[in-house]
Formats: sequence, C-alpha cells, structure tokens
Amino acid sequence: MTSSGPLHDVRVVELAAQGPGPFTGGLLADFGADVVIIDRPPGMTPPPGPPRSHDAYNRNKRSVALDLKSEAGRAMALALIAKADVFIEGYRPGVAERLGLGPADCHAMNPALVYGRMTGWGQDGPLAQEAGHDINYLALSGALGSIGAPDTPPPPPLNLVADLGGGAMYLAFGLMAALTEARRTGHGQVVDAAMIDGVAHLMSMFQSFRQLGTWTDRRQDNIIDGGAPFYGTYETEDGKYVAVGAIEPVFWAALLAVLEIDLATFPDQMDRAAWPEMRAQLAEAFLTRTRDDWVMRAAGTDACLAPVLTMDEAWTHPQMTARNTFVEFGGLTHPAPAPRLSRTPGQLRRPAPEPGAHRAEVLRDWGLGDEGTA
Repeated sequence: MTSSGPLHDVRVVELAAQGPGPFTGGLLADFGADVVIIDRPPGMTPPPGPPRSHDAYNRNKRSVALDLKSEAGRAMALALIAKADVFIEGYRPGVAERLGLGPADCHAMNPALVYGRMTGWGQDGPLAQEAGHDINYLALSGALGSIGAPDTPPPPPLNLVADLGGGAMYLAFGLMAALTEARRTGHGQVVDAAMIDGVAHLMSMFQSFRQLGTWTDRRQDNIIDGGAPFYGTYETEDGKYVAVGAIEPVFWAALLAVLEIDLATFPDQMDRAAWPEMRAQLAEAFLTRTRDDWVMRAAGTDACLAPVLTMDEAWTHPQMTARNTFVEFGGLTHPAPAPRLSRTPGQLRRPAPEPGAHRAEVLRDWGLGDEGTA
C-alpha cells in the first residue's frame, strides 16, 4: 500500500524488539515511512510483547524474518540496510557489533545511513551492560524520587516517562535531525538515545527550580508534584476522582467559586504553610458531589478541572470523539496518529504484521529480488 505521508520516501530497517524502539519506528511509520521489521524466524523465541494482532507499536510496518546468527541472514540484513535511510536497534551495547551489524559494518555498506541505538543506560559508562527497565532509568535520573506521596514508595508512572518519553521520542527526534543532515551532506551518523539522558533532559525545569531554591527535595511538597492544593487529584462522593490544575490566580479563583468557597476568606494561594489546611478543605468539599457533577458544575468556568477517566472511559469522552483521538482499525481501538499535520497527516494503513509476512513484497519493492533463504 503506497503512503503519501511526509516521510513516504524514508526507508527504515528496525530490528525486532520491545518498547521504545518499536514505538519510535511506529511514529515514523504512521507518517509514511516504509518501516521493515527484521523479525526472528518461526521457531525462534520472539521478543517479549503482545501478539502482533494487538501490537499497536508495530502498525503500518512490514516484516521479513531473518536468522541474524546465520551468514545468509546477516547478508540479507546488510542488503536491506544498504537500501535504507534509517536503522534502529535496541540491543545491549556490543550485541549488534557481534552480529556483524554494528555502525562500522552498516556504514561500510551505506555511508549515508542514520544508525539509531536505543538503550536505557547508554552505549558507555559503568552500567552500560546492566539489564534495566523504565523504572530503573527513572530512579537514576531523579524523576522517580520526585513523584508520589512523601509517606509511600514512589509509584512508577507506567512506562510513559523513560521508555516512551525519554527514550522513543528522543530517538525519533535524533533520527529526524540526523536524517536531515545526512540528506544535505551525504554522511550518516550514530544516534545514541539513552533513556537516562532523555529523562534527565525532561527534568530540566525541575533541576533549574532546585538550584534556584524554589523546589524542595521532598515529594508532594511543590507546586506541580501534588503538594499545592491547586494542583492534584481529589476523591469525589462516588469514589471517583477529579484532577485540578488551577495554578494561575484567575483559575484558582474560578475553582474556589465552583466549590462555593469565598476567596476573600481563604489563605493566600501561594502560602505554602497553609497548603495542608487548604488541601484538606478542598478534599472535604469535593466529597460532597459526584465526579461527573463536579465536571458539569465546572464546565465553562476555566477552573481547570477534569475527570480522572479510566482507559475505557477515555475512548468515548466527547472531547476525544470530537477530535477522533481514538479510531477503530483492524478490529481494535487505536490512538490516532499524533501530532496532526494539516496537509500530510499520519495514516493507519496496515495492522501490525506477523513475522516474515512481507518478505517477497519488501525484496521486490526495495529492488533486491529473491536473495534466497536467510
């Protein structure tokens, strides 16, 4: 299926993996890149993850299956890489080199190749060879220790922050920056995307606040970590929750009006010593009505109040349906491609492929003919 997206002339080879690497490839594929996954052949253990029928990260991609430990498989992989603009691998440092698919091997075949490397700890340093997951990278960067209540263990914020935010999104940006430069100069380069680097960069503002002395090292003690009464979540009468983000004074005044609290008799919004008392009063007030009642009362007031929805509820919220934020595709509910481009938006073209499903098609389209079994 031909793509008309903004990346329709970009060819990507992606080594099958889990998490941020496939998510990055999925971003590129949504916007038209021809992303070919090199999967493991049937009978070999696949990377952890959901079955391809429910794998949103690998939608819009095609698949060939190769045994990279065989000479034929390595040769086929290099033949594809020679035709590619971008290569994505997420192995521990040194593994791709041992397979004969390291940067030197690939750039010898394709000097303009942008070689993307996705790891948690990075390509060097004392932890480079250690196993890890999102929560470990968050812990090392200072992000995890800044989240949650002070009297409970820091909670993992799903795997949104390190895997996808500090990992996949930074890799995608790095690939596009390097690809722009490669197309101008003819020279590729390696993009070393480490999740600890990305999360550290995401924490830039809080690092600045800490050095200014306006951010304490105590959890839920600061303006947007749940310490302030105007930024946090509150339980409602029906056991559900609302989220409040009324930081600016005008929004704070609007929130108090919704709660029928007299602003003139309330402590100053930025009086940190009064925050616990203020939070307690707001908590008591929110328990007098249901979540949806509060949402209705706050509508149109600029009180910065929103319902805390379940994943299922999010699919059908009027704002989400108005923007088609979720779409039905391949028998599943998918998040629509994001962000939205006015002329060449992302598209959902094909469901995630079963391993090896497009071998003949990819070889033909990439001008490789039948290279034999691999």
